[in-house]
Amino acid sequence: MKTATKVAEAAEMIPEGAVLLIGGFMAVGTPERMIDALVARGVGGFTIVANDTAMPGHGIGKLVSAGLVAKAVVSHIGLNPETQQKMISGEMEVDLVPQGTLVERIRAGGVGLGGVLTATGVGTPVEEGKQTVEIDGKTYLLEKPIRGDYALIAARQADYKGNLEYALTAHNFNPIMALAGATVIAEPHVIVPVGAIPPDAVKTPGVLVDHLLERGQ
Repeated sequence: MKTATKVAEAAEMIPEGAVLLIGGFMAVGTPERMIDALVARGVGGFTIVANDTAMPGHGIGKLVSAGLVAKAVVSHIGLNPETQQKMISGEMEVDLVPQGTLVERIRAGGVGLGGVLTATGVGTPVEEGKQTVEIDGKTYLLEKPIRGDYALIAARQADYKGNLEYALTAHNFNPIMALAGATVIAEPHVIVPVGAIPPDAVKTPGVLVDHLLERGQ
């Protein structure tokens, strides 16, 4: 059984310069209370790995606005003009990775693979500096796995063993990132008794979850 952790205490665990895997898609399925606690703490220099940097005032956009992000590894930044401005000014580094490649690199990091072979990016600037592999006459890029110091996960509900269930588009990235974080902090909307989540509905087993945030008020 896991003890629910206060969100401020969880934020205190994360050191300056940490690599954070943050779930969600345009702030849907993103751990908002955890992000608010990091902004309140004010320690940054983070490398953020996520699908996107959301929008100003939403999700990861709050970390960007607070100047806590040193680098973002994301599939797009089109919804956040602040990210664009910081990238152009050199205040923040942005590594744009095709969405499918990004999630597969995270998956590879989570399951212990040495990398991912993909044809996406062959013959473009994405190929620069990367190893290529030819299979049956077709060229692929070897994309290296991604792991994080912390995975910050949002879930619809959890039980006190840390088993997580997600809702709808909140499935985006959260279950995969839970595999690839050295320490996994889960932020459920509600916490229910063990057995209340049907086994088939558990997408992240509790063995992967290190800290379970107490539910929001």
